[in-house]
Amino acid sequence: MKKLINAVPDVVKEQLEGMAAAHPDQLKIHFEPNYVYRADAPVAGKVAIISGGGSGHEPMHGGFVGMGMLDAACPGEVFTSPTPDQMYEAAKAVNSGAGVLFLVKNYTGDVLNFETAAELAHGDGIPVQSILVDDDVAVKDSLYTAGRRGVGTTVLIEKIVGGAAEAGYTLDQCADLARKANSYGRTMGMALTSCTVPAAGKPTFELGENEMEIGIGIHGEPGQKRMPLTSADEITKMMAEEIITDPAYTRVVREWDRDAGDWVEKSLTDEPFKKGDKVIAFVNSMGGTPVSELYAVYRKLEEVCEAHGIEIVRNLIGPYITSLEMAGMSITLLKADDEILKFWDAPVKTPGLRWGV
Repeated sequence: MKKLINAVPDVVKEQLEGMAAAHPDQLKIHFEPNYVYRADAPVAGKVAIISGGGSGHEPMHGGFVGMGMLDAACPGEVFTSPTPDQMYEAAKAVNSGAGVLFLVKNYTGDVLNFETAAELAHGDGIPVQSILVDDDVAVKDSLYTAGRRGVGTTVLIEKIVGGAAEAGYTLDQCADLARKANSYGRTMGMALTSCTVPAAGKPTFELGENEMEIGIGIHGEPGQKRMPLTSADEITKMMAEEIITDPAYTRVVREWDRDAGDWVEKSLTDEPFKKGDKVIAFVNSMGGTPVSELYAVYRKLEEVCEAHGIEIVRNLIGPYITSLEMAGMSITLLKADDEILKFWDAPVKTPGLRWGV
């Protein structure tokens, strides 16, 4: 696999240097430890929203730093969790006194490291909360997770909760909204090809010329099944039906109790979609699939939703949570009430997402 890189150890550092040079009006980069943060941070009186994860998924997360989305993002090495000191230092840099909300994709390394950072921030007197994103209907307990993986809904939550924080929501209100939005979202992905992590120098997995992998994760993890390649309509229908008919999902998560200064366990249940639901539909390229093909997917997705009595009221189509150069796509559906639509429509100005300004 040919790649536009100089030296493998410098891939993430040079990517961050390029972001800083390209968007000096929107973001700044801190090195050692690495984090991306808003050029105007900390924003007085505003809850700071922080996310992060391994690099290789651009524009998520660093490309979503800016007005109306994230205050900071912590990039790990490619497909590798960021470290607690990145998250802790980012929290200190963007906290204005209104508190910090961590949005954490459900991958074991991310979860453990963000938990450590939350404890450190609390020890410094920073009000903090941590909300887990676990929306992947394809598999439970994969190579990288206990429970469902955090995938496409992450982008939508960062936009919605970022808009709420910009509008003056408190830390607890932002956390409640993030928790609700996560419970409203479900995602499934597929791959036509693997991807190559620069440090590995070879594809993460092998797919035959006429094969596809259904239910993959954003790190190239294997999915539910490998099967013969079929048409865009058949693939879309298969994935959309699985998302729409996914039953209620109950699991136990850990959230920070600021009064007790400790973690508490909560049992949460995501209710299934039903006739009459309004949704935001997100059709995402895994990096190597062109937008033209995503529109073919969206065409069929709208048809399947309509057959189930579900109305798409907003959409997002394009490469927003990628897996390096992987060819493939993911579909996310997120139930949309008035609160969610209000903050989805709110202005946003980041390198990776922009409207209303």
